[in-house]
Amino acid sequence: MEAILVSACLRGVPCRFDGRHKASPEMAAAVAGREVVSFCPEVAGGLTTPRRPAELVGGDGHDVLDGTAQVVEDTGRDVTAQFVDGAQRALAAAQSGGCTEALLMPRSPSCGRGEVYDGSFAGELVPGDGVTAALLERNGIAVRPAPGV
Repeated sequence: MEAILVSACLRGVPCRFDGRHKASPEMAAAVAGREVVSFCPEVAGGLTTPRRPAELVGGDGHDVLDGTAQVVEDTGRDVTAQFVDGAQRALAAAQSGGCTEALLMPRSPSCGRGEVYDGSFAGELVPGDGVTAALLERNGIAVRPAPGV
């Protein structure tokens, strides 16, 4: 059976920044018949639930991994280290679970694929990937945004 890494919030775990989840019938259908490795990189990186909203500042997740951008809460607190640690733990979970693909939470500073919030906390989106999505891609794991979210 083919394994897939999935953002834990998409599997019904209330681990989003606001303490909620984002499970959906579309998501359940997308992983039907597959072995699912559920994972929340932000919690794994040491952040609490609920937690302050965070956005990427100065670039996207690839830039964070390259050391040229940060992940910052709406209070100004730098949480880059926690996001990078969580991404590394997500990669380890994906690799140990035999995952070659990931379905991740859209727009998230960790899991976003293709677009993320711009760092202004004004709800504006820009092209880019979250920290975990970027690290997974760099390591040969295909990342897709989850359907129905």
